[in-house]
Order: sequence, then C-alpha cells, then structure tokens
Amino acid sequence: MTADYPLLDRVKMPEQLRQLSRKQLPELAQELRAFVVESVSQTGGHLSSNLGVVELTIALHYVFNTPEDRLVWDVGHQTYPHKILTGRRDAMSNLRKPGGIAGFPRRDESVFDTFGTGHSSTSISAALGMAIAAQQTGSDRRAVAIIGDGAMTAGMAFEALNNAGAMDANLLVILNDNDMSISPNVGALQNYLAKLLSGSLYTKVRKSGERVLGVMPPVLEFAKRAEEHVKGMVTPSTLFEEFGFNYIGPIDGHNLDTLVSTLSNIKHLQGPQFLHIVTEKGRGYAPAENEPGKFHGVGKFNPENGCAISTSSKKTYTQVFSDWLVDMAASDERLIGITPAMCDGSGMNDFAAAYPKRFYDVGIAEQHALTFAAGMACDGLKPVVAIYSTFLQRAYDQLIHDIALQNLPVVFAIDRAGLVGADGPTHAGSFDLSFLRCIPNMIVMTPSDEQECRQMLTTAFHHDGPSAVRYPRGGGPGAAIQNDLSVLPIGKGEVRRQGKKVAILAFGSMLSPALTAAEKLDATVANMRFVKPLDIALVKSLASSHDLIVTIEENAIMGGAGAAVMEAMQAMNMTTPMLCLGLPDSFIEHGVHETMLAECGLDSEGIVTSIEKKLTE
Repeated sequence: MTADYPLLDRVKMPEQLRQLSRKQLPELAQELRAFVVESVSQTGGHLSSNLGVVELTIALHYVFNTPEDRLVWDVGHQTYPHKILTGRRDAMSNLRKPGGIAGFPRRDESVFDTFGTGHSSTSISAALGMAIAAQQTGSDRRAVAIIGDGAMTAGMAFEALNNAGAMDANLLVILNDNDMSISPNVGALQNYLAKLLSGSLYTKVRKSGERVLGVMPPVLEFAKRAEEHVKGMVTPSTLFEEFGFNYIGPIDGHNLDTLVSTLSNIKHLQGPQFLHIVTEKGRGYAPAENEPGKFHGVGKFNPENGCAISTSSKKTYTQVFSDWLVDMAASDERLIGITPAMCDGSGMNDFAAAYPKRFYDVGIAEQHALTFAAGMACDGLKPVVAIYSTFLQRAYDQLIHDIALQNLPVVFAIDRAGLVGADGPTHAGSFDLSFLRCIPNMIVMTPSDEQECRQMLTTAFHHDGPSAVRYPRGGGPGAAIQNDLSVLPIGKGEVRRQGKKVAILAFGSMLSPALTAAEKLDATVANMRFVKPLDIALVKSLASSHDLIVTIEENAIMGGAGAAVMEAMQAMNMTTPMLCLGLPDSFIEHGVHETMLAECGLDSEGIVTSIEKKLTE
C-alpha cells in the first residue's frame, strides 16, 4: 500500500523546502526516506547510499540557494533524494527506464544537476572549476562538492584538493564518511565544536590573532601549531589542513539541527572549507542497514522484508568468472586477484573468502590497480585484474606504459562490456575493443558463451603477456560449463554455420543473434573469438568464398573488431564488399538491454534488415 507523505507533498521544489521551519525537517526526512524505499522497491536502483544522505540533502537545499549555488555530487549513486526535492518526484516511477530519468545526475535533465557524474572522484575538480568561474565573473554563488569516503581513495580527488588549497576560491568540500572508524568522535561535544569552529566568532578571533601576530613571525608560527594540536585532539584535521582547507568535523550526518547550523555558518566563510560528516549506509531501513552492500544496487524488492521479487537462476558471466578464479587459484598459487573497489560486482567474493592473502581490493584507484599488478607481474606472480570496461578507461595510460610496453603477464577480466541497460552511458562498455586492439602485445578475446569464457580466461592466464577477456553484463546463451581448465588456440576462430553468399563474422555476444539471422539468410557464420590476434586465415577464406562479409560486435563500430577485419582485408588486397554492424557513434541512453540492442540493429531482425538492404545496393 502506498504510504502518505503529507509534508513531502508540500515540497515540490527547494523553495518550498526553505519555507518549512527547522523543527519540521526531521519529519520531512522520515517521509523522504520512506518514499525512497517505496520508490526503489518498484523500479530497482541504488538504495543504501541514498538512504544515507537524506538529512544531508535536505540540509543542503535548505541552506544553499540552489540551483544558483552549485551542488556537485560525486559518483551520483546518492542523488535520488536530490532528484525528489528538485521537481522529479513524480518521475521516480520511471527511474532508469526507457525515456525515464537517469539514475545519476544529468545536466540535460535538470538545472539542479550542475555536473553529470557516474564515475567517482570528479566532484572536487568540477566544483573547484565552478568556484573559480564564480570568481572570474564576479558572482557570489557558492560551489559545494559532496564526496564519499570511498571516492577519496582515487588520486584525482587528492589532485583537486592540492590545487584547491592553494587557491582562494569559495569552495566547500563535504566528505560523506560512512565507513571510517571514527564514530566514537561523533557526539554532542563534537557537534558543538563543529558549530564553534565554523562560526563567525571563531573566524574573527582567528583572523584578528593572525593580524596581531603577523608582525611577530615566530609567535605566529607557535600559535598556528598550538591551534593544530588543539583541533587535532578532537578532530582528524591534520591532513586536510595541510592541503590548505579549514577543516570542520566530524559531525553526525543524520542530525539535521547540527547540519543546518554548521552549513549556515560555513556558507559565510571565505576560502576553501572542508566539512567532515559521518553517516550510515541504509539508514532507517533495517534490511539495508544490516547488509548495505547487498542493497547498494538492487532490482525490484518487497519493501516489507527486503526480499527480491524475482531472481534468475541462469548463471551470469560474472559467476562464470568467479568460479573460474577459485578453480584457477587452486591449481596455481601464483594467481593474485585485484579489483578497484568492485569485489562484489566483479564476482570476487568467493575468491576473497577462499584466498584472503591473495586478494587485494585497492579501492577506487584504477590507475594504481594496474601498476600494482604490473609490479607483481615483474616478480613472478600472475595477477588477474577484475574491472568493468568503463572503469578500465581510467587507467589507459597505465595499461599502455606500465603493462603492455613491458609485455607483462597481467590478465584483464573485463566485465560489463557492451551496453549495460539501466545504468546508461556512464557505465556502458562501448569502447574497449577499439582502445585495446591498437595496443601492441595485447591479446583480446570475446567469448560467445559461458564455456568459452572459462576457456578464454584460462588461455589468458597461461599466456606470457597482457591479455583481456571481455564479457557482457548478465548471462549468455546457457552453454554447458565444463569444470576443466582447458585452453583455446590463440588467434583461431571457427565456422559455426555453413551457408552461401553472405559470411557473418560474429564477435562475442553477437554470435547468438547472428546464428538466428543466418537461418533466414542462409548465411555462413563464424565465431571469431579473437579480436587480436585476428584469425587472418579464416577471414581470407571467407572473403574469397562469399559475396559479402558482415562483421557484428557489441562495441563501437569506429575502430572496433569490424575495422580490424577491414584492415586485414585491405592488407591482403581483398575487395569483397563489407558491412560493419555495431554500436553507433553516439552515447546510448539507459533502457532495457534487449531493446537497446534492437534499436541499434543488433538483434536478429536488425541484422537481417541491414544485410538485405546491403545486398540490394
């Protein structure tokens, strides 16, 4: 049954929120939290992170003049309360659905979404840019970056902090800390000190003291050191003060009175400010509080007990990788598992439990993950890096210079390759075949089913150089999986169906729709398996015996597997007509994966239509 939300019903936009009294805000928070649970239970999406920032979101829109004041949310997993309070409550029923609102901030969706996100650790850089833009244009608007403790593990966040601390911009960085073990410091005394340290009296006394002591440098230095020691007794301020920020906190991120008072004080301070708040993932919803990781990203569920409404019994590629990793580790003690903060999503939980001393979650630090793996490979270990396609983009320099250039045996298990459905363009793995195949020494494999994925992972592990196995989100065609650790011959594809006139060269996930299309066209179908090295002999054979060569891949057409075939044919002076099918030169919006593929012409019907059109030209 749909709950009643009498106070939330009155708040359509932030201007209505600011008309409420401060005493009404806790009640609004309860209603907003209940609505988030009800809404996400019907659509799926991110839950734990959103429940943890309900009070913070209310306080930010209550204190700051949004959208004139800029709020920049890091990652974007936690912006559902923000969307609800900024005119999009009714649109939440279509969250992450085709034509509906996105699961992340989008500049083209609302003026309140000041910066598009999806990847982590960008908020401080973007907000600093906005703060400097305000300075340059003579505006007094404020810029606020809201970043989680997980995103603070990325080097980019510290690069931005280092730069911001050297500037006199009016930037506020809010660290939403829901994992660090500092909760004993959060209480009445700490909240009081935060209000004091952010207040105007403290600021005036501090600046007056600096002016008076400024004529006596030794005394001024002593005073600064004394201040640091006093603040250090109750706050972990040293690091951020050294960056040049005025550190305030930690405070209870669920105490609205403290949040509003502290933010109101900070709003009038000049220069870079750093507010440290402590929150709880899944706050206010018991199932999410007990298992915040499980409720990070969810499908539809029963809000009464948190149980998923429907689950698939089909084994996913992620589970295939998980099983292989444990089996391979049992057979070779050199195997090391590495992930940049995606242990659960990448299927490494079982391996981490079975081999805790051989598992490394390096946090949201993709660049470090790859060079860390390179160092291990230099000294005889066999690292396997489990990473999403879209996140591998962040470590491209390390992939080239630290791994491929040195021809080091690092295995890349690339999950979420191709389109990813509801998560949309920020998480789509649309480009990995294009950016991987141009790198010397790389081997690039595309499994067409679950068994082939296992074989390719084994092949990659035994290869003495860098290799990548890229597989899509979700399950494959349901092929039987053998428990052995057999390998495939490198650079060799296979003909799966013999036909006439048209030869379809399918890469990875596209084999299944290609085979279906081939039945109608009576076409030959090859399972190419390897994008690099390409099976040149197979390409030559098919091109010389057919009237049309068609390549199909779940990757950008530009620079992808089809381009590799075209280059090979050109090198062999072959002039057989070609048709390359794949993802278009555009960012594809969120939706249902099967529908998205159909809209790109990558389902069996679309393949038939494209080939028939080509044949009539």
